[in-house]
Amino acid sequence: MEAGAIEADAVVIGAGPAGAAFALNLAPLRRVLVLDRQDAPAVRIGESLAPAARRLLADMGLWDTFLAEGHAPCHGGRSVWGGPDPVLSDSLRDLDGPGWHLDRGRFDGWLRRVAVSRGAALLVPARLKAVSPADPGESAGRRDGWLLEVEAAGRRIPVRTRLLVDAGGRGSPLARRLGARRTVSDRLVCGWLHGRDAPGPRPGLTRIEAEPDGWWYSAPLPEGRRVVAFHTDADLPAAADARDADALMRRLASRPFLSEAMRADGFEPAGAAGFCAAHSTTLSPGSGDGWLAVGDAALGFDPLSSQGILNALYTGLAAAEAADRHLSGDAGALPGYGAGLLPVRDAYRSHLRAWYGLERRWADRPFWSRRLAA
Repeated sequence: MEAGAIEADAVVIGAGPAGAAFALNLAPLRRVLVLDRQDAPAVRIGESLAPAARRLLADMGLWDTFLAEGHAPCHGGRSVWGGPDPVLSDSLRDLDGPGWHLDRGRFDGWLRRVAVSRGAALLVPARLKAVSPADPGESAGRRDGWLLEVEAAGRRIPVRTRLLVDAGGRGSPLARRLGARRTVSDRLVCGWLHGRDAPGPRPGLTRIEAEPDGWWYSAPLPEGRRVVAFHTDADLPAAADARDADALMRRLASRPFLSEAMRADGFEPAGAAGFCAAHSTTLSPGSGDGWLAVGDAALGFDPLSSQGILNALYTGLAAAEAADRHLSGDAGALPGYGAGLLPVRDAYRSHLRAWYGLERRWADRPFWSRRLAA
C-alpha cells in the first residue's frame, strides 16, 4: 500500500441513518470507515419513526440515549383517506408505545456521533472517485477486497477494504457501479417545507389528507416546529406546485381538513423547503461478492408507509451482523443478507397496494388510477 493509505475491514459510502447504523454496530468488532459528501447532516424530509424502532434501538444499546435526545412522541394520526371525514387512529394499543416525530438533523448527527464513539472513522466531506477489485486471495482464489481512491481535503487518499457498503440512498450509486440493477416502481415526488406553530400544547398527531392529484402530510416537530409535505407524480402538472414553496401553500389552502387544522395551530412557514424523489425502489441483487446495500440504497419506501427510517435501522443492524460473519469467513453471510431483503420488499408492496387501494374517490385521475391498477 502507498504511504498514507487507509486499511479498513469495511468502508461505508453514506453517513445517513442506514450507514451510521451499520457503522455503530460493526465498529466495536471491526475497522470501519464511513465516507460522506456532507460534513454535517443535510436538512431533509423524513422525520417519522415507527413504534417498532424501539426494539431495534434497544438491540443496538441506544434506547436510553435516544430518549435523551428529546424528539417528539407521535401518539397517532388523523387522516382523510377513502372518504371526506377525518378518521383518528392512535398508538394506545401498540405494545411498543408511541412512534416519534424526529428532529431529523439532530437524529442523523446523533447516529454519526455514536458510530464514532464506538470506533468508526468518519471522513467528511469525501467523495469516492474510483473503485476496483484488489488482487485475488492467494489461498482461496477469491477477491481479496477492494482498492478505492477517495478525494478529501483536496487530496486523493488510497483505501483498501475487505467489504463495501452502499448507504448512498435511492440512487444506489455504489451498487450500480458494481453491476446491480435498480428498479423504480413509480414516479412519486415530494415538495415540503418547515414552519412553526403558535405557542401552546399540541396533540402530537400526524395528519394525512388525500386529494385528486396526490396526498398531503403534516406532523409536529420538536421545539414548536412543523413539517408539511405534498406528494404527487413527477410527470403531473401538480408537481410544479410541489417544487415551489409559495405554490405549495396556495395549494394547501384548498384542502379543507389540513388547512383548517394548521390555521388552528397558528402555523407559519419558516425555514427550509425542498423537493425530492419519494418513489419506491428495489435493488437487485441487494448484496454481491464483497459488497452489500443498506437503507434506501437497498429498498426505497413510499413515505405513506412511514417505514423509511425503520428500514434504515433494520438493514443497518442486519447488514452489520452479516458483515461480521462474512469477515470471519462465512461464505453464505452476504447472500443470506440479500435474500433476507426479499420478504421485506414483498410485505411492503402488499401493504402499499392495500393502503392506496382504500382511496377510490378519484379513480379516474392519473395519480390514483396508476396505483389502483398496480
